[in-house]
Amino acid sequence: MDIHQFDDIRPYTDSEVAEAVERIAANPLLENISSYLFPGKDPAVFRQLLLSCKTVEDFQVKIMAQVVAKILSGTSKSLTIGGISNFEAGKKYLIITNHRDIVLDSAIIQLVLHRHNIQTTEIAVGDNLISSSFIEDITRTNKMIKVMRNITPREVYAASQKLSQYIRQSVASNKSSIWIAQRNGRTKDGWDMTEQGVLKMLDMSGEGDFVQNFGQLSIMPASISYEFEPCDVLKAVELYISKRRKYVKSKDEDLNSILTGIMQFKGNIHIEFTEPITGEELAAAASLDKNERFKHLAGCIDRRICSTYKLWKNNYIAKDILSGKGEYADKYTQADRSAFEDYLKYKLSSVEVEGDMYELENIFLNIYANPVVNRP
Repeated sequence: MDIHQFDDIRPYTDSEVAEAVERIAANPLLENISSYLFPGKDPAVFRQLLLSCKTVEDFQVKIMAQVVAKILSGTSKSLTIGGISNFEAGKKYLIITNHRDIVLDSAIIQLVLHRHNIQTTEIAVGDNLISSSFIEDITRTNKMIKVMRNITPREVYAASQKLSQYIRQSVASNKSSIWIAQRNGRTKDGWDMTEQGVLKMLDMSGEGDFVQNFGQLSIMPASISYEFEPCDVLKAVELYISKRRKYVKSKDEDLNSILTGIMQFKGNIHIEFTEPITGEELAAAASLDKNERFKHLAGCIDRRICSTYKLWKNNYIAKDILSGKGEYADKYTQADRSAFEDYLKYKLSSVEVEGDMYELENIFLNIYANPVVNRP
């Protein structure tokens, strides 16, 4: 694999880490990061720890694992894992997950793999989130693959082709596993569905038939479930506005969503790695008309993700509030329901929108209820 043809999108190599961490260490923002990670300690200690990183693995173990663990310790109750046995020793995978939080979905998965002595993945991230050279140094040292989005329509095909080639060569050559979300952008309404466009992008670099092309990628779907949806009220407001007019992001909105997702209380979190997509499933997809193949494969991925998404009490409560039937009343207590209703009121009390607050409340509730509806 000639990595130089991918220099504009690939993660940094070990030989590039020393210069990158020197730039990171020299940034004035480092003092704020140090204060968050190591309150009361001299930032010089953190700076020296950073400068001791000579490889990508050093950076992930010494810095990123501590950062993510710190975030989880302050904003979650528990992190549970399932399906680790689906990883075959030494084999690389394309891990496709639902997408609920901009940063934490992939970050938590990296921490989980590290803790289970499985090589961490490279991470496909949109370049719209790379707002500065400081952020780029951090993310590319942390195995980020840059997904080009701030480009013209004429450039999209070439960029998609290059990304597809990089992913295929990385996984098929057993160089590295890769994480990618099942869709461009987060799920806003709680309805996890794989975009066929993502699968068509992956197929662009294939040189064989449908079964060979996707078989090379060793697709492992995985689900990530948060008890309290990251940015739930922000997502509800966006959906509410989008029903009335074209939604236009405000300045620094992505950064605000990143910070909100990181700092918001998430309760319990569960990640489930599923059995990889089988040759039989790919053959069944390949037997269909061309336009139906990607739909069938997307359905295979969705069933794994939606069937292993851990349903929390909040999900059942939201569904019962919307239906008014109490169908899932055996899944929670009245105290649980009262607590969630209080949470709902608290979240919506901070929102000012023109129009129907009842509709906004329904949108908010559906974010939590849809995983119940979508369960296979």
